[in-house]
Amino acid sequence: MAVIMSGVLMTAVDTTIVVLALPEIQRTLHVALSAVVWVIISFLLVITLLATQVGRLGDMFGRVRMYETGFAVFVLGSLACALAWNEASIIGFRILQGVGGAFIMANSGAVIADLYPKDKRGRAYGFTSVGWTMGAVIGIVLGGLIVTYISWRWIFWINVPVGLAALAVATRVLHDRGERQHRRLDLPGMICLGVGLFGVLWAMTRLATTSFDAEMAGYLGGGLVLIAAFVVIERRQAEPMLPLSIFRVPTMSASLLASLFQGLASFAVLFLVIMYLQGPRGLSPIHASLLLVPGYVVGSVAGPYAGHLADRRGPVFPATVGLAIQVVSLAVYAQLGLTTGLWVVVAAAILNGVGASFFFPANNSAIMKAAPPEAYGIASGMLRTFSNIGMVFSFAVAILIASRSISRGLAFAIFVGTTSLHGALATAFTSGLHAAFYASMSFMVLAAALSAVRARRT
Repeated sequence: MAVIMSGVLMTAVDTTIVVLALPEIQRTLHVALSAVVWVIISFLLVITLLATQVGRLGDMFGRVRMYETGFAVFVLGSLACALAWNEASIIGFRILQGVGGAFIMANSGAVIADLYPKDKRGRAYGFTSVGWTMGAVIGIVLGGLIVTYISWRWIFWINVPVGLAALAVATRVLHDRGERQHRRLDLPGMICLGVGLFGVLWAMTRLATTSFDAEMAGYLGGGLVLIAAFVVIERRQAEPMLPLSIFRVPTMSASLLASLFQGLASFAVLFLVIMYLQGPRGLSPIHASLLLVPGYVVGSVAGPYAGHLADRRGPVFPATVGLAIQVVSLAVYAQLGLTTGLWVVVAAAILNGVGASFFFPANNSAIMKAAPPEAYGIASGMLRTFSNIGMVFSFAVAILIASRSISRGLAFAIFVGTTSLHGALATAFTSGLHAAFYASMSFMVLAAALSAVRARRT
């Protein structure tokens, strides 16, 4: 469990630590303002594209072996990021990091399913949520210290010794226990799904930075056509990459869709709150991020308890309660104004952290309990794919709604932390943020409804 948590923690660290380094990365490598967000989005995008495929590889060649491969690739990507010299290199090397992250995230859930019986998996996934939330905290605190007092390159250098040590321990203590499925690779299915998802996600993320045009419509339409072709291919394949029959397993579809809408609603909050604190409130990136730390800390304490509750009472109750708590936190965020006490931000962050920590272990446990043992890797990869699709879309939705009252370029500058807002412009931007928080609330309510409906199927 310590090895699995370390992998999840490292991936989480690199999701938040880079946010604080964006101004320095932009200045040092001369990255265009509209392109600097790709330092974050490219990492999430490649995990989204590869998660299901590498989960399938885990079923075929060993989940522990694929997990350890992810560690090695992640360390290599970190080393390369530390040596980046321009815009293209830092984004390209973040993609390499994301490949390693995909192997880690997609196979970690499957390794836990192999090692723990069904009645103890909820608590085990609760500990992995501790790894994620503590990684987010470390990313914020350590990232702020490193960027302020040393150099942004050390946010990547630090992964190298830590990753190598974790990989050495993993090779000694982790052993494959699941039965391997010796099947042929479904290359047509892998290509159609990967390229199709890329087209859709690329169009959505580009929509956050540019206006809708024919090129974007081509990416979106082509992506949807390829995803439809993927479904046709999988129905006809003797050994499909993604057996579509898995969606007929009770609770599977509802759990995956709940994960997607939770990611769509929740991940945007990180961007929106930071934009509020750095824009209208004029805080620095490190001070803005530190206000979110209490939410991660309290959430990490709640994770194992929520997982244990899922083992005792089933996943539906804690998962749905967690989503309801997150709805309340979003309602609080939607009331933020120019003079609101910063303690309100902290309180809402705590509610959001507790709600997420109740949802993730229970929902993960529900999916892995429903999946057949020979498809643990696929199920774990699908969970990461659906969640990350929501996370990637959430960035585009947050920017589009929040920037209704100001230019997108100014919205990006606020997010990166290179400018702040005052007067009427600050008031208008805050109103735009309110609309974005209300949109996130609607997605979270939908996720809660999907979670609750599983009660009739379990």
